[in-house]
Amino acid sequence: MNDFMKLNCDEFLERLASKEPVPGGGGAAALGGAIGAALTSMVANLTVGKEKFLSVEGEMIRLAAASKYLRKELLQLVQEDASVFEAFMKCYKMPKATDLEKELRQVKIQEAAKMAAEIPLKIGEKALAVLLLAAELGNPAVITDAAVAALMARAAVRSAVYNVKINLNLISDQDYCSVLVERIAALEQEALSAEKNVLEHTDKVLS
Repeated sequence: MNDFMKLNCDEFLERLASKEPVPGGGGAAALGGAIGAALTSMVANLTVGKEKFLSVEGEMIRLAAASKYLRKELLQLVQEDASVFEAFMKCYKMPKATDLEKELRQVKIQEAAKMAAEIPLKIGEKALAVLLLAAELGNPAVITDAAVAALMARAAVRSAVYNVKINLNLISDQDYCSVLVERIAALEQEALSAEKNVLEHTDKVLS
């Protein structure tokens, strides 16, 4: 499998547009979150060193470092999402001629389905962390960049949640599914609240 992070932007998008199953929606969500993280770093870095923002310079330095770390984690999740999908597909190719083979195949499919749900959940959690960082940015000179950072991260959260949900439909362990349903519901609620705050602040600055 390709190391997608070694591709340039055009190569990655060509691969995303192709009939190959990976990268897919999960990888696109992770990349969107990483773009939001990069923009968050940019806005923080542009705020550092400005005399009128000296009172929050330490906080901006922290935001820049935290968003850089999240960007790297989200890029890694682009690759992990593809790896998990390919492992999942291999389970369906396992032999099923005997009852024992069928049982083993089903066990492996269930294990792979759980991993396929957990990776987008991680993407959503990391993207939410980016959104919450972007919501702290307030330099009016680059307020729209901060808003775009937040909206990219918000889109990544929502996209990741859908990818969790589709994989939950394949999992027979209802207790496990219930836990993940609660986690993504909390994720969505926090993201919705942060998005509302960002948009209200942005509109206020621009009005």
